[in-house]
Order: sequence, then structure tokens, then C-alpha cells
Amino acid sequence: MYYVGVDIGGTGIKAGIVNAEGKVLLRSSIPTDRSFDPYVISDDIAAQIKDLFTKAGIKTEEVAGIGVGVPGAINSTTGVVDYNNNLHWSRFPLSKELSARTGLRVKISNDANVAALGEAKFGAGKDYHDSVMVTLGTGVGGGVIIDNKLFEGNEGKGTELGHMVIRVGGEQCSCGRKGCLEAYASATALIRDTRRAMEKNKDSAMWKYSPKLEDVNGLTAFECSKKGDKAAQKVVDDYIESLGEGLVNFINIFRPQAIMLGGGVCGQGDYLLKPLTKFVKDNTYGGDVIPPTEITIATLANNAGLIGAASLVMED
Repeated sequence: MYYVGVDIGGTGIKAGIVNAEGKVLLRSSIPTDRSFDPYVISDDIAAQIKDLFTKAGIKTEEVAGIGVGVPGAINSTTGVVDYNNNLHWSRFPLSKELSARTGLRVKISNDANVAALGEAKFGAGKDYHDSVMVTLGTGVGGGVIIDNKLFEGNEGKGTELGHMVIRVGGEQCSCGRKGCLEAYASATALIRDTRRAMEKNKDSAMWKYSPKLEDVNGLTAFECSKKGDKAAQKVVDDYIESLGEGLVNFINIFRPQAIMLGGGVCGQGDYLLKPLTKFVKDNTYGGDVIPPTEITIATLANNAGLIGAASLVMED
């Protein structure tokens, strides 16, 4: 049997045919309709999937179903997208509408959850039965795997890992609260703090790496800290401490065997992992008495969403 994975984003929609071993056999990407009309987008996804079947020479009856990862508040039991601020959807029955257009059963979940499921089944977490994935991008997302099963909380609304407060009254978060992990450990936060450091330190090497503040990206502070720039090193140290605080909290709550990190900042490899692992080890409840949680980099990269979405159907 084959499985279809769909990853819906605000600018693009990826879809792929996945086999039982978690290999993406064929994939495609289309732009998200700018009207954000959910019915139009459902039509587009159905056409995209049918086109994949034609190109792959696969018949509908050979496909077990479609799994879909969607950002926002998702009810995975009813198949309804309760709320998505980027797509401007509210209480849209995506599973029902997509099933009607394709003739296949459809399961949906939050996009960060499906990425965690994909990594747990076929990526960095495949050797563990309990794991947590944390995605570091524009925001901070995450998913939790307990006893090889995706944990979603009540009506699929749980595991908003980025919105755990790590500093009461701290930086403003996009969710409306202050001090959330997302406000300190996202790529957005890293860029903000890099710019602030540059404004305070006009002689910093970061100005050579990024001559204008608008040129600053997630690499600026990390790359300049490697060259000995003190202002850049302070940014990196603060970022690792904030991310570490979040990971320590996740470990103390879930005690997973592994935490998988995804996102562009993970390209720093050991330069990020070594100090982060030390911070976590030094601050986790129980210290050396309790088996440590391995902190590792996610391995499925851009296919995590597709494979994870397809895995929703495999789980049944």
C-alpha cells in the first residue's frame, strides 16, 4: 500500500506519495491560493494528489489514505481545522471536504505534531519510544511522542511547546503573552537579539558580516562568535541558555529518551549541541542519577512534514 502526505503552508502546499518504509517516492509543490478560500484550496490539493497518482502510475485503490499537516488549532478526531490565523480558516471540515474530492479517507493534525511523528517513526527518533521534537523557525513548535504514539492533548490542542513561559513578564510573544520560549528561542528572537547587540556595539564584527540591520539572519551571531566577537558570543550564549531552559522543562515534564531539534539554526551542529547539552545536563532534575535525555538534530529535513502526515494514516 501507498500513503499520501500533505503539508499545508501559508505560501505553498507540498504533497507526496510515501511507501510503508517512509520513503517519499514522488512529491510536488504548488502555491497556496492567495484568496485562502478553504474550498478552493481543497480543490487544488485534490488535483495535486490526482496528478501525483497519474505520474506515479498508482491507482486510488492502492492508496490507504491521506494524512495532512496543518498549522493552527486542529481537531484531529473530527478532522476540523478549528482555527488558523495565517490561512484565515475557522471551523473548516478539511477531512470531510478532501475525502469527498478524492474518495480516500483523510486524517489531519497540527503540522508540528506530524513532523514529530515522522521523525519518531523514520528519522532521528526511530530508536526511541518516548521523544520530543522542537522546531526552531519563525516560531517555536513541537510534538510529543509517548510509547510510540503521538500525544496531542484534549481535542488535539496540546503540546504548544513554544508557549511555555520561561521568563515571567519577559519579551512579548506573538500569542499575546510575555516571556514564552518562542519569544527567546525562535529564529525571529535570535535575529531581534542580534540586531539589539549590534546597535549597542558599533565595533562588533557582526557589522561586517551583516552591514545593515535588515541583512541580519540566524547565522550572523553564530558565525561571528566563532571568530571571537564578544558581542556575538553574548547573543549566542543567551540564546542557548533560553533554549536550554525550555528543553530542561520538557525533560522534567516528559522525561523523554531523546529531544530532536529542527530548523535552520541546527545547521550549527556541535557548536550549538555541545553547550546546549551541557546546560541541560547541569540543570535537569536528578542530574547524573537519572538517565540523560539525548539531544539530537532531526534528520528528515523538508520531508518531515510529508512523511509525518502520511504516518497519520499508517498509525491506523
